[in-house]
Parts: sequence; C-alpha cells; structure tokens
Amino acid sequence: MKKMIQRDEVVRIGYFAKPHGIKGELSLVTDYDLFEDESDSFLICEMDGILVPFYVESFRYKGNASILIKLIDVDNEKTAKRFVSQEVFYPVKRMKTPSNEDLTWKRFTGYVLEDEKQGELGVITDVDETTINTLFKVDYQGKELLTPVADELVVSVDETQKKIIVSLPDGIIECSRFQVQGSRKPKL
Repeated sequence: MKKMIQRDEVVRIGYFAKPHGIKGELSLVTDYDLFEDESDSFLICEMDGILVPFYVESFRYKGNASILIKLIDVDNEKTAKRFVSQEVFYPVKRMKTPSNEDLTWKRFTGYVLEDEKQGELGVITDVDETTINTLFKVDYQGKELLTPVADELVVSVDETQKKIIVSLPDGIIECSRFQVQGSRKPKL
C-alpha cells in the first residue's frame, strides 16, 4: 500500500495560471528552477483534499517566472482547465537546494505569520521582492499588512502547522497599519 503525500513533505512552488494552446499544456507561475536533472519529474496538486502527483511529459521555460508544462494524460484544453488556479507543490526532499535557508521566501505563501509580541497577524498572501527589503504581504483583518522578512527576524518555522514565527522590530506593525488604512504616515 502506497503512503499518502503529507503537507510537511511538500513546498508550494506556484500555481497553474491557464492552459497554453489546445493540447493540454499549462502555464505554471513559479520562481523555482525545476526539472533540470529529473528523469521522472512530477508536480503535486491538491484534488478533493488529497495531495496527488501528476507526472510531467514535457516542459519548457517561458521567461523568468513561468514554465509551460505538459502533464501525462492531460491532452486537451478542457482537461487542462481543471488545473487553472490550482496551487502546485513539489517534494521538499527533491528540491535542488536542500537547505530551507536557501529556498526563496515565496515558499511561505499560505503560512500563518505570528509575531512573538503581537501574536498571530494573519496568512501570508504574497512576498514582495521588488524593493531592497523583502516584505511579506499578510491578510491582516481583511487588509494588506506589509512586514519585513529576513533570516535574523525568523524565530521558528513550524512546517506541520504551516506557521512562521518572527520577532519584528518595535513599531513596524503600527507603521504598516497606517499605510494599510490609507491614513497619513506617522511623524518619525
């Protein structure tokens, strides 16, 4: 009997955006460089609450942030549409960079962010790496909260509970709240 894939055994690497063409090819939006040396490449999607592997027939990179993927037995646009907006996972042990420290911060999208002093802040919805400082975008009480993220701020990561605990500098959350609510920035 085969063992079911568990959440703590996978990393979210992106999502399927839309079918590409009519032969079942899908556009995978990801920041990860996958499949270089894999002869039995596969991706994992959640279907009806179960993590299911889907084997890759072929792939080709399209720019820096997407890969066009052809899955085995997905041979037409109609079948491919079932995968649109599906989150895509990959086994942690098959990642090219085995150290969690070397994986991108985007891996924590979907995790709950908790500050040591402030408590639970919300779910990380995205990661902004377009500025000098990387920021977590957090769904904080229905509004977007931006918090800095760096190795020295991370206290612990709980893969099972999908939670990352950080120690944010004093005042960061309050400053971000002013920006989130659209009020004027506080005087510093």
